[in-house]
Amino acid sequence: MSSRIPKKVLTLKQFMLRQEVLNLYREVLRTAQKLDGDQKSEIIKWARSDFETHRSQTNEETIRGLLINGRQMVKELQSTIKKTM
Repeated sequence: MSSRIPKKVLTLKQFMLRQEVLNLYREVLRTAQKLDGDQKSEIIKWARSDFETHRSQTNEETIRGLLINGRQMVKELQSTIKKTM
């Protein structure tokens, strides 16, 4: 029996930061669900592309900056959606 040992063990700080990133991604997807067909697919495509582009980022300060920008963009998107409904 082989045990599953992760290739790289994350520190608590890295783990918490990873959870923040995943939560932001989920929030983007939930927000996109409120949109219609083409808009929805464009937002999902954009989010997937953007997150994939920065996937290998390891600098914590850079990741925090990206999280701040991402949260702001989600708030703006949610605000725009509320105005159109």
